[in-house]
Amino acid sequence: MIRTMRAAIALTLLLAGAVAGGALLAGGAHAQQTPPAAQPATPPAAPPPVDFSKVEIKTTDLGDNVYMLEGQGGNITVAVARTGIIMVDGQFAPLHDKIKAAIAAISNLPVKYVINTHYHGDHTGGNEGFAKDGATIVAHVHVKSRLAAGTTNGLTGAKTPPAAAGALPTDTYEVFSNVRLPGRVADLKHIQKAHTDGDTYVWFKTANVLATGDTFTNGRYPNIDFANGGNISGMIAATDTYLKLTNAKSRIVPGHGPIADRAALIEYRAMLVTARDRMAKLVKEGKSEADVIAAKPFADLDKKWAPTELAATNFIRVVYNSLAKPVDEKKSLLKRLLKRS
Repeated sequence: MIRTMRAAIALTLLLAGAVAGGALLAGGAHAQQTPPAAQPATPPAAPPPVDFSKVEIKTTDLGDNVYMLEGQGGNITVAVARTGIIMVDGQFAPLHDKIKAAIAAISNLPVKYVINTHYHGDHTGGNEGFAKDGATIVAHVHVKSRLAAGTTNGLTGAKTPPAAAGALPTDTYEVFSNVRLPGRVADLKHIQKAHTDGDTYVWFKTANVLATGDTFTNGRYPNIDFANGGNISGMIAATDTYLKLTNAKSRIVPGHGPIADRAALIEYRAMLVTARDRMAKLVKEGKSEADVIAAKPFADLDKKWAPTELAATNFIRVVYNSLAKPVDEKKSLLKRLLKRS
């Protein structure tokens, strides 16, 4: 009798989930081939292609022979050692020569290592060019697998094809690693399921400089790549780690935005926690993705963190999809319940 009741309860939950969770089918899963999340009724026009010939590289001196480069895409950190240079991220391939020229204005030493903070093309596009120059490309093992397999954007469904063999990291790690040159050490640590499933932060302890990749974006909402392992809870965990590492004098190189300090990081964490808590309540109430977009749960936050309406909507979508369990996951749980009954 107990087994029959368990089976009946499980079947009821399965049917209810199939009806109430229709929106979740659209893209809450973390698997790479998952269909994208539900699209807005009228998708916005694609932005015009970037004219890389007009991009200028701006250099900011962070002290102790460490610099931040800004151009198009993710920020770059350059740390000069006695025999070479450690570089964190490399923006887009067409900017290779401009980035090299900006580095040459700092030092005539070669780039020995390029560290990828995650797999996105605005951070890894320079891999192949710098590898041809002789640099070793270092990354978390998931970065290599994502680049090698190609990926799907959870919001748009856009597919990125596999990267060329020469663009793949040749030195990978899983939990912790470091890169050493005479007079310089870069500590690498994996942050689990934050911006993606392959995030790395890079800590130059003696310089008191932290490079976060896109787990921290200064003054703007982050992207959370929920279709490729990202989750807002992991983003918050990343900020907790950074707050333990840094102090009031630390220079923090965000994935995007201007150079930051610890106070900016604290403000960013507070925003993430607020967004998570509000969205978790809506998910618990069974709201669909369309419901939460219409509700505008982050309207007060948008004034500071969203430069456009699209940015505001996309943040709602990525937070929702990183918290809402996909229907396939629910079905798997219910199957296990049925087997036990």
